[in-house]
Amino acid sequence: MAFENIIAKLPYSKPFLFVDELLHVDENSAIGTYTYNEDLDFYKGHFKDNPLTPGVILTETMAQIGMVCLGIYLLGDTFNKDTVIAFTSADMQFLKPVYPNEKVTVTSQKSFFRFGKLKCDVIMKNESGQEVCKGILAGMITNKL
Repeated sequence: MAFENIIAKLPYSKPFLFVDELLHVDENSAIGTYTYNEDLDFYKGHFKDNPLTPGVILTETMAQIGMVCLGIYLLGDTFNKDTVIAFTSADMQFLKPVYPNEKVTVTSQKSFFRFGKLKCDVIMKNESGQEVCKGILAGMITNKL
């Protein structure tokens, strides 16, 4: 499946789409990027005069690239309008701040995918190659019955 097709199938749109491009996806891993534009609404109130990207947004970015894009790839042609995606758990470590206009790269490694549950080890790095956060994400990706 072409990377553009995976992004097109994501069940998100701006301003809640946190995937700019996919660089790699296979049955075991995914790599993608996103740049946090300074005009994003949450920057207006998250530490006024010194805006930072909220941890929940970093987690969501990692989930969209590292779990949902990978899940769409794994489901292949069975991913359709009846597919249900549910985030089930996150164990995150936040190591460095992410500022407006920073581009990040998310790398995900599949731990397992069975019975519709996908679990991944995910790392986010800034443009300098420094880890800004990492963790373990899990979710359910299945079709409606």
